Amino acid sequence: MSTSTNGLHPMGHGPRMNLGDLAIVAVAGQIAHPIGQANPYRIGNDGVPRILPGTGGIVLNHRIGDRCVGLAGDHIEPGVALHNNGREVVGPRDGPNNALLAYACIGNRARVISGPCLGSVGRVTGKHGGINHVLVDFAPGILRRLCIGDRIQIVSHGLGLALPDHPDITVLNASPGLLQRWGLHAHGGQLQVPVTHLVPGALMGSGLGKNTGCRGDYDIQLSDPGTRQRYRLDSLRFGDLVAVVDVDMAFGGHYRRGHVTVGVIVHGDSTVAGHGPGLAPLLTGPARVLRPVHGAQANLAEVYGLRHLGPARRYLPIHGRARTQQRMAAPVRSRVGAK
Repeated sequence: MSTSTNGLHPMGHGPRMNLGDLAIVAVAGQIAHPIGQANPYRIGNDGVPRILPGTGGIVLNHRIGDRCVGLAGDHIEPGVALHNNGREVVGPRDGPNNALLAYACIGNRARVISGPCLGSVGRVTGKHGGINHVLVDFAPGILRRLCIGDRIQIVSHGLGLALPDHPDITVLNASPGLLQRWGLHAHGGQLQVPVTHLVPGALMGSGLGKNTGCRGDYDIQLSDPGTRQRYRLDSLRFGDLVAVVDVDMAFGGHYRRGHVTVGVIVHGDSTVAGHGPGLAPLLTGPARVLRPVHGAQANLAEVYGLRHLGPARRYLPIHGRARTQQRMAAPVRSRVGAK
């Protein structure tokens, strides 16, 4: 990853896009209640059972730009989680939610259409596969007044987006507005893309094997301390734009040398084996044409002017803390056993 001199490139109009071909469609969902399993414990990759908050609901104190590592939570979804609870008589019963998940694009505007915050506007910041939620960021004052079950309508714009000057790059889950504001820069046949982190493809876990990249995310495993520290993955934040090397996600995530996928961090870390911060893909293609460049503030919060971010801090995952405590306690146990 090369280094840009000023973080993000100056805001411009981005690469040429097939805007005239796109359809703009309204889709909607309800704010989803968290779901509990019969057994409240999650067994971590360190063997420790924990009861932690998980997906769904309205997260009031963690939003885009905040850390996603070291939280006392599992797959925390910042802001508001949406699910369309409608049932269809034609096609699959969960067809409305499948459409919401596919149509919504990162950066789309979302408007509250019921409840005490009627008319308030937010922005789509993520998709979370498996639980099949669309994530929306609102200002803190609005988050505190929203209610479970409030309906939110999204102006879907971006499904089918393509870059005519870069035909080898596939666009997934990205709105045209995001590509215009991100600071993408064409140079010498390459598209240079500001990112905060590089992630080795070997760390990608849950989500691999899906046949599509437009309905969810892929988890970054943080269970190996050395790799996590080497690539600064303990400083990941919600909304960070990051690059995964040697992974192609054009038709579902898979290992492919010489390819790069750039995406956005949509949910928080997990203690469960194979899971971690979730990345929704945005751009994927050969490394010869898709080139990540370092931008310390390449985060949706900065891209959309939602808030200004200071330097990213590093945090120890909670499963990493348990291992550290075990190592510190080991000499004490051996001394006690020797008596």
